[in-house]
Amino acid sequence: MYDVVVVGGGAGGLAVAASLLKRRKKLNIAIIEPSEEHYYQPAFTLVGNGLWNIKETVRPMRLVMPEGADWLKTSVTSFEPQNNAVIVEDGTRVEYEMLVVAPGLELNWEGVPGLVDALNDDNSQVVSNYHAELAPKTWELVKRFTEGTALFTQPAMPIKCAGAPQKAMYLSCSYWEQEKCLQNINVEFNTQTPGLFGVAAYVPPLMKYVERYNAKLAFQSNLVAVDGAAKKASFDVTDGDGNTTRVEKAFDMMHVTPPQRSLQFIRESPLADAGGWVDVNMHTLQHNQFPNIFSLGDAGSTPNAKTAAAVRKQAPVVAENMIAVMDGKTQEAMYEGYGSCPLTVERGKVIMAEFGYGGKIMPTLPLDSTKARRFNWFLKNDMVPHIYWDWMLRGKERMTKIRHESTGVEGMKS
Repeated sequence: MYDVVVVGGGAGGLAVAASLLKRRKKLNIAIIEPSEEHYYQPAFTLVGNGLWNIKETVRPMRLVMPEGADWLKTSVTSFEPQNNAVIVEDGTRVEYEMLVVAPGLELNWEGVPGLVDALNDDNSQVVSNYHAELAPKTWELVKRFTEGTALFTQPAMPIKCAGAPQKAMYLSCSYWEQEKCLQNINVEFNTQTPGLFGVAAYVPPLMKYVERYNAKLAFQSNLVAVDGAAKKASFDVTDGDGNTTRVEKAFDMMHVTPPQRSLQFIRESPLADAGGWVDVNMHTLQHNQFPNIFSLGDAGSTPNAKTAAAVRKQAPVVAENMIAVMDGKTQEAMYEGYGSCPLTVERGKVIMAEFGYGGKIMPTLPLDSTKARRFNWFLKNDMVPHIYWDWMLRGKERMTKIRHESTGVEGMKS
């Protein structure tokens, strides 16, 4: 039996395992993860605009596993929380004292009829930054595209990094502007949501770029089918009265963000809430039914932006609260919903959107986070990857503030 079993070797799983081992080196921890490689997914948007090579985003899983943790190269198929066990693909039961559930979410490519065929067709003009093999193809299409209609889509929430769909649009437009062909391109952003961005303070500066690029916004316009060969896409468009109409739109290129949902083995498990996500307290990140289970990252039910930046704040909260449970003490570490979305509004400038629950602005630096800055580009392109690989995945919690319920005092981890 393990002291702690971690399901998932993504950002959440590795970060919390490293944070736990930093606090207690003798913990017997197993990380269940089938993949041989670990990707820095926040850079996929940059790969899709030719600013990074996809090879720069990946490292062997064995090199990012926390020292002292056992790596079980398999997949979890089901949970037995009443028996403190998970079942893996060969039927083996892996038992635990405490469990962390952080397997990420599912990109539901099949959720849009015709999308998979279009993406697999080398002659298709349909691309997506949401997969390591597809992001380089986005750049190949963007750099040769000089005229016509370019559609960009965003599905229903929640999704990985809610700003990524429009970031693909902004960077493409910035490149076309640079190449002096933007005036020949009709850009349209179709989003299932009723607004451009979920935090109101960032909408006005984003709208300046929408206007600069002469992009059309189509709200409550949800992609439901793709005909790659015919270059046609179907959208369910909902009006202000709630009436939905099927609309077909022609395109010359289209960047698609796939619909997303919880993984099947999560949504069909006793750990899931009604929406299929791991049912946790939004502040302590402890499961609402099983006190020795915690969750963080994309799999959890917390109503925050699903970003790697959120994980950076969640991991130490989970680690502190798990240690408290182990010691029979009261949990005091509180997650306040922090998430960050570096909105790459043009090549060389970023709006560093940082916010928590309820849309509260939570800037790390004493700067107006609604302004596009070159300094933010440096952070996004150079500093944040370093923070991810060398700090977060290694349990170094620098610049991570944790609020404690009992005192309300924020303690800086170093």
